[in-house]
Amino acid sequence: MRAGRAHLLIADKSPAIRDNGGMIWNFVKMHGAGNDFVVLDGVRQDIAMTPERARALADRHFGIGADQLLLVEAPLHPEADFRYRIFNSDGSEVEHCGNGARCFVRFVHEQGLSRRNPLRAEISTGLITLDSSGGDGVSVEMGQTRFNPEDVGFDTQGLESIACADDTLWILPLPGIGEAHLSLVAISNPHAVQVVDDAESAPVGKIGPLIESHPRFAHRVNAGFMQVIDRHNIALRVYERGAGETLACGTGACAAVVAGIRRGLLDSPVSVQTHGGVLGVAWDGEQLRMSGPTATVFSGQVDIDALVDQQQARSAAGRT
Repeated sequence: MRAGRAHLLIADKSPAIRDNGGMIWNFVKMHGAGNDFVVLDGVRQDIAMTPERARALADRHFGIGADQLLLVEAPLHPEADFRYRIFNSDGSEVEHCGNGARCFVRFVHEQGLSRRNPLRAEISTGLITLDSSGGDGVSVEMGQTRFNPEDVGFDTQGLESIACADDTLWILPLPGIGEAHLSLVAISNPHAVQVVDDAESAPVGKIGPLIESHPRFAHRVNAGFMQVIDRHNIALRVYERGAGETLACGTGACAAVVAGIRRGLLDSPVSVQTHGGVLGVAWDGEQLRMSGPTATVFSGQVDIDALVDQQQARSAAGRT
């Protein structure tokens, strides 16, 4: 059916997306533990993504609505099966998304782009391996973990730190609030994790934006709030860079588990309870794997130029 002036066409799930050669883009809406995505096939159709187009698609009131946009492209790396690109709802392109990676491999298989299992996907920082276990479950080899402040673009000049087992906690002053004791973890994208007594009551909406956009983080950061339940279970909320708080964050779950193990609080494997569902994370000090559910919600078509034009017209009207 056609949904109003946005020229958004919603269809039932289809086995394949057909190249249309125009500015009508075929898409699939998916989610991994409630972290939701608009997924686009850039192999069989021409997708020129821009920040304006990403924002229009992700708009939950006037677009399709999503935490991130995932773009499947032909690989540039000779050992990759596909290139995997991620755009936040604010239009910024980021390095990695764990829940998106699980949806990525399911999308590739459902759309008939490849039957390979596992798949190797190229992200901006290297290659990741994705393995569909059948049904709704997918596991992802998340790549290298790094812990130096420069790996997350963090300026430590003048800051105090505390040694905590194998980890270093950086004390970040938050004016008017107090201090945040942060573990820094880079999993292609940057994370700052703090331990809280209760994840549900943690002031994620207040403190999350302050950490995410703190000037000491050169490229902003994903802010994680981890509650340790026992040595194999945590509860987690994440204020994501460029997207705000989401129902689940795959790389955030990995960063929290790695930080907890390095602090001496957790043992691998760990179940991560998020608002969107449970993710599994295993780390042996080198290899990092995450597993969890995926779901295809619906597919459709969108007139991308009409959608962007309407968003710009609304913005212009709001300024008058």
